[in-house]
Amino acid sequence: MAALKMIDIAVNFTDGMFKGIYNGKQYHAPDIQAVLARAWSAGVDRIIVTGGSLEESKEALAIAETDGRLFCTVGVHPTRCKEFEDSGDPVRHFQALVSLAKEGVEKGKVVAIGECGLDYDRLQFCPADLQKKYFEKQFDLASALKLPMFLHMSAAADDFCNIVERNKSRFTGGVTHSFTGTAGDRDKLLGFSNIYIGVNGCSLKTSENIEVVKGIPVERMMIETDSPYCEIKNTHAGIKMVKCLLPSKKKEKYELQCLVKGRNEPCSVRQVLEVVSGCKDIADLDHLSKIIYHNTCRVFFPHDLDSAADALLDDKETE
Repeated sequence: MAALKMIDIAVNFTDGMFKGIYNGKQYHAPDIQAVLARAWSAGVDRIIVTGGSLEESKEALAIAETDGRLFCTVGVHPTRCKEFEDSGDPVRHFQALVSLAKEGVEKGKVVAIGECGLDYDRLQFCPADLQKKYFEKQFDLASALKLPMFLHMSAAADDFCNIVERNKSRFTGGVTHSFTGTAGDRDKLLGFSNIYIGVNGCSLKTSENIEVVKGIPVERMMIETDSPYCEIKNTHAGIKMVKCLLPSKKKEKYELQCLVKGRNEPCSVRQVLEVVSGCKDIADLDHLSKIIYHNTCRVFFPHDLDSAADALLDDKETE
């Protein structure tokens, strides 16, 4: 059987854990190269590095430039939208975001605007009115650059969907990543023909989560790790469907060739695929991975949707 080919659409390589820093304390040297080596060996073909603020998006672009298989987003996370006001000049701050996104597009590295959206679970970081204002504003960016959206929706389905509805003609497509919502939330998102749903370990915690994921058509799904967060833990409902177990060591006993316990990595995206396969009762993991890969290319790498990409799906019919 051919090796699986996967794209991890959400990796937070700007997080301190990939620099060896945990809760402000240095435990080991930066190790992104070792993390990437494990990812490529596991069948990860491309990675999208998440940007969640202006400064973080700059760093994400710099990281993406280090490898031809790395790409990134540029945008401001809902919990950080106060940075527009705190900058003292919101218009200038937005223009800096525009300039960065244009630079990244010209370099062939920026593939989406985001992470942006609404997060009503963490209103202590940014009030709802500011979140809504700057979520809507970032559609200007997607429209100007003709880019898809990398979206965040947490406990805010109604307001989120209302804003997307108003702007649905202004972006080419997108994914609502790290989905943890209800069946109702899922169905609202599926009502938008150009929005896909991103699934990771946080999407697979409980039996209720599993039931919701069962109802996402494979043709509307993407997979991700959201590293270094959202691993599939031993206490999660999805763990019983994981076949590829990855040994790890505590950060205090760090070894370069080993995963760090509690720090998720893009090589683990195969585990997400395995749980999706299990909960949707799809035995052919290879074919499932091809469909999800094709979905991801359709949104973020449309130039790859040539006869070769379509042949991935045709393979099944000729076997």
